[in-house]
Amino acid sequence: MRPRLAVREVALAGLALLAGAISLAVTAQTRGGNDSGPQPEGSYVALAGSSGPAALGRRTACGGTIRPETEGVAHPTLPCGARIFITFRGTTVLTQVVDRGPYVPGRQFDLTDALARRLGLRGVQVVHWSYARSG
Repeated sequence: MRPRLAVREVALAGLALLAGAISLAVTAQTRGGNDSGPQPEGSYVALAGSSGPAALGRRTACGGTIRPETEGVAHPTLPCGARIFITFRGTTVLTQVVDRGPYVPGRQFDLTDALARRLGLRGVQVVHWSYARSG
């Protein structure tokens, strides 16, 4: 085999390998690929209400302070920092457990005022929730 022909064949083989790798990457991306973001796991229904602005400035059982921009939930048994998805009327938000509670009978979650406003939740409403599984 002549040296020029061998160099040309190696270059074409490298180009074919690169095209194959790009093709696989594009296919994986369009199919969802390896999404590293959290994914919902399970599907549960609960009653939830807002803790309202009265909770602002209060220290939480999880060691934080409720601020006007704090988005989170209080739950009696989920561990502090547990990430969950809350869905209300078609809006889904990834949030986390920031406190214990609720201490109001008839509901399973207390939402911070900021989270309730973001979801458009007023009063006590049925919400859907799921665990956030790492991708």
